Amino acid sequence: MVTDIVSEIVKKELGEVSVSLSSKPGLCDFQINDAFRLAKELHKAPADIASEMVDKLKNSENSSYYFESISFVNGFVNITLSNKFINDLIKEMNSKDKFGISLDNKKVVLDYGGPNVAKPLHVGHMRTAIVGEAIKRICKYKGNDTIADTHLGDYGLQIGEVIYAMKHDNVKPEDCTLEYLNEAYPRMSALVKTDDKIMDECANITKDLQEGNAEYESYLKVIKEISVSDIRRLYNYLDVSFDLWEGESDAYQYIKPVEDILNKEGLLHESEGALVVDVNEDSDTKEIPPLIFKKSNGAYLYGTSDVSTIYERESKFQPDNILYVVDNRQDLHFKQVFRTVKKAGISDAKLEFLGYGTVNGEDGKPYKTRSGDTPHLDDLFKETKDIFISKKDGNESMDDEDIRKIVNAILKFADLQNNRVNDYIFDINKFSNVVGKTGPYMLYTVLRLKKIIKEFNNIDDLSDNIYDDTDRKLRFRLITLSESFDKAYNNRLPNYLADYLYDLAVDANNFYQNNHVIGCDDRTKQEDWVYILNVTVKVLEEMLHLVGIDIPSYM
Repeated sequence: MVTDIVSEIVKKELGEVSVSLSSKPGLCDFQINDAFRLAKELHKAPADIASEMVDKLKNSENSSYYFESISFVNGFVNITLSNKFINDLIKEMNSKDKFGISLDNKKVVLDYGGPNVAKPLHVGHMRTAIVGEAIKRICKYKGNDTIADTHLGDYGLQIGEVIYAMKHDNVKPEDCTLEYLNEAYPRMSALVKTDDKIMDECANITKDLQEGNAEYESYLKVIKEISVSDIRRLYNYLDVSFDLWEGESDAYQYIKPVEDILNKEGLLHESEGALVVDVNEDSDTKEIPPLIFKKSNGAYLYGTSDVSTIYERESKFQPDNILYVVDNRQDLHFKQVFRTVKKAGISDAKLEFLGYGTVNGEDGKPYKTRSGDTPHLDDLFKETKDIFISKKDGNESMDDEDIRKIVNAILKFADLQNNRVNDYIFDINKFSNVVGKTGPYMLYTVLRLKKIIKEFNNIDDLSDNIYDDTDRKLRFRLITLSESFDKAYNNRLPNYLADYLYDLAVDANNFYQNNHVIGCDDRTKQEDWVYILNVTVKVLEEMLHLVGIDIPSYM
């Protein structure tokens, strides 16, 4: 918001120049770095051009209202806003819905979660849930109509493996339990890697299931009910929700119309007995393999169901965007899927691959327990809870819901402060601390500020004053909210918002340390500070909720 406003003011006087937030906040608020570019175009000295810019801005209409100072230093035109302008922006921001953030009006389908049924969720499933939920909430806050689908893996080889195990263990569908599934899947997964005959049998069960085998459908129904119930429980703990709980199996009714489209467009052809779609393009620096639509044995793969799912989503929702929050390693797969969809004209939606890196331990390898196993989410929740409780006497008596919110804050802020495309090191001890760039630090900041402002009645006005450097820094940080929010939204990178929130919390704590609000004997100053802290708390609470973090009653 504030960058756009300043840009419009400057462009009115100077034309098309670029205005950006200062890289040195202690020096000024905004910078113009076009003097050298214009010097080449106009054949004039950069200093002369910059001097003209400064003069025009200083002599512009309402200059004294907008700007405290305008100067040329080291190639930059430096702009510092006036106190009154900053305070007016804060009042405007506080009075508007969603702090005046500009809105979109698109229909956005988000595909994240993607757990395979019949196997327990582990730490690797945490990131897609956390990142996907944050992106969904940010998109929704921006004014979009969002539809979130967990897109269960319920028709792949793992289902064939578990059905094989149940039949050979004489476990009837009605006798199946979650404990059995948690034991059977890893056992079978290891077995098929060493026994090709059993692998073939499991593959045939999967193929027969896909073709409508009634017996196998009865097994799948029970496996899915048991597994999805547990998946919902774990997602509920993370405060992650979906509008749709569809899976690969739901896409199978759309395979035939998709196949007809691909044939009509002349895209399907046979290769070594399989039906494939060529997706390689002349501009590719390395060859992209074709999408396998149907295997030589007649079975369908993930690519088929993903293309068919896009067909289904286009038919039902006509989305403007479809976002896939998935592991970076699926990049090639989704290139094949997206290109197939566009070649066939199946959907006009903008298809976005939002890859994420892995959660690693201190050794830089995917996070493991001390025994070397990938921890189940249940175990990770318990470990995080136990470590937080051990940090301070009295934590063990906290309310269960407050503990859940704190565990969420630890896990989510640890993740979302990182660019989603990067791997990151997960250190529960570090991220459980109430100091540093952690979830507990964010929660503690909000609770501390709320404790101060509850001593006062609501303040509905703000003077034109700013009283010291920490005060000004906090106010300026507030008015730059929309810049960070829009970066997070436009780039689908929640870390921009997480970084802003941490910086805001640091500024708020520095302000708190330097200004004694409760004991202030200047009534105007005190009311101004209470007003600013109220706005700060509102921004922190609302934006933290967008990244999936809610505030406990106490810590």
